[in-house]
Amino acid sequence: MKPHRIHQLIAEGENEHLDFKFEIADSRKIAKTFVAFANSGGGKLLIGVKDNGVIAGIRTEEEKYMAEAAAAMYCSPNVLFETREWNIKGKVVLEVTIPEGNEKPYFMQNEHNSWLAYIRVGDENILANKIIVNAWKRKSRPEGTYINYSHKEKLLLEYLESNDTISLSKFRNLAGISQHSAENILINFLALDILDFQVIDKQFFYSLSNTFGSE
Repeated sequence: MKPHRIHQLIAEGENEHLDFKFEIADSRKIAKTFVAFANSGGGKLLIGVKDNGVIAGIRTEEEKYMAEAAAAMYCSPNVLFETREWNIKGKVVLEVTIPEGNEKPYFMQNEHNSWLAYIRVGDENILANKIIVNAWKRKSRPEGTYINYSHKEKLLLEYLESNDTISLSKFRNLAGISQHSAENILINFLALDILDFQVIDKQFFYSLSNTFGSE
């Protein structure tokens, strides 16, 4: 007999696009996962599933409404999602699908009323740094992004042609410029899809985009 869809998802384990939640006890915590998926490549939440993959089932219909509250009250812009209920041997699992958003950055409001942007890295929600957040904002500006291709920009590209990644501090020291100037160059290159970013041990690094120079 073909395995149930939910069992197939659980077998994948928690990853960049899949998260398990035993219950929704706090809409704010769910909001963090919502924005992390929306800011990344989208994902699914299986509510009523323990971290070890055991199906416990949701306890009440209230959890569905708490998911709706998370998206509407604690996410900005509002995160769109779809839900589907699955009955697995008498236990209900709520599957929540969050697509990648087209209005990045998405923020969640924490308990201190601060608005924070998260991204999904592996099975964790990681706080996006200000370079990533500002690159998203700059990318969405109607006037576009323009760069002054100076020695500093050339130095960055030449370094990345020989090295996989560079950190903000490495670029700042390499170019002998202020942190603000280094951040602004990285922001511009990210906004123009010249650079991509990656997170290693919760540290942000920057690399040439796969599409850069491919045409």
